Amino acid sequence: MSEQNKHKRPKYTLEFKKDAAKLVNEKGYTHQQAADNLGVSLGAIGRWVRAEKGPTVSVTKKAILNLTDQSELTRLRKEVEQLRMEREILKKAAVFFAKELQ
Repeated sequence: MSEQNKHKRPKYTLEFKKDAAKLVNEKGYTHQQAADNLGVSLGAIGRWVRAEKGPTVSVTKKAILNLTDQSELTRLRKEVEQLRMEREILKKAAVFFAKELQ
């Protein structure tokens, strides 16, 4: 699929997601009303509302993380990937310099 044909998903801030969930949880909006008013998909509102209700056990017995935990998990995964890449570079540099000394 070409780059032009890919549908780019919008990025929403954690604060926006929490506020959207509050419309349903605290203000009494229906999922549909919140989705229409904010211009987001019905599925996105549903996910955000479920995430804000806290950890629950789903059918597959996985814990669902709240939005704050999801954000931290995403940040930590990026950090781990960065550290792995740096470690690989350092390994290659160590091998290179070890060969130079011989």
